[in-house]
Amino acid sequence: MDTELNAIVCQRIDLSDSAMIMRVMPEDGLTPDFRPGQFAVLGLPPDSPRCDSAVQEQEPPDPDRLIQRSYSISSASMVKDFLEFYVSLVPHGLLTPRLFTLQPGDRLWFSPKPSGIFTLANVPEDSHILMFATSTGLAPFMSMLRTEKLNHSKRKFALVHGARHSWQLPFRSELSSLQHICENFTYLPIISRPDDEPVPWKGLTGHIQDSWHNGSLDKIWDFHPAPENTHIFLCGNPKMVDQMLDITLVEGYTKHTNRLPGTVHIERYW
Repeated sequence: MDTELNAIVCQRIDLSDSAMIMRVMPEDGLTPDFRPGQFAVLGLPPDSPRCDSAVQEQEPPDPDRLIQRSYSISSASMVKDFLEFYVSLVPHGLLTPRLFTLQPGDRLWFSPKPSGIFTLANVPEDSHILMFATSTGLAPFMSMLRTEKLNHSKRKFALVHGARHSWQLPFRSELSSLQHICENFTYLPIISRPDDEPVPWKGLTGHIQDSWHNGSLDKIWDFHPAPENTHIFLCGNPKMVDQMLDITLVEGYTKHTNRLPGTVHIERYW
């Protein structure tokens, strides 16, 4: 195997049996520069153990190659003590069942150069930012929000995060606090199974698309987001991404690509 393990797990925070925050440090102690929203590649040897809740792999790994996958960085770009990743377990997957066996001090492979165009770099400074995320699609937005000096910005930021249950809304306390501190930031958590909640849910229910159709954002911002004043970022479940893209294209938004700048920025997670 030609790729040596070059990073160390320095902290692990279990959010549930199937979700964790993992903080990683390159073995040389030097964290790479990156733009908020970019991703890095993590890897482990195929003979690494798998967690107890793993099921049979859909395909056998190549015994001669590291198993590698891309993960968005959730830490702020100015943090140099670690790189943070929000990881959700895929029981039949090749890599996450192996990542879920790692503990502080264990080693893994880390790509030396983060990459990706899912950043604020191509957004005009006077455009508002509207973020939609499901599950671990929240990670790149955490990096953006933690890095941006929100209080010093004249534009508005809003994050809509969808999950089945309230306990699947990580960073909820941090984002709620940020909303109280920054008048130009709005956090809208939305769950699709409110009947399962142990305590009655008082927030939005349904799916992410509903927050657009029911005018939740219009009420908070006092105007309807439009291509002339807002850039939209979509990250997570491909079904959500595709449906939100269709909705916004009808209203005049355009998809952003490397060759053609647009007002809807997309990151699909599988």
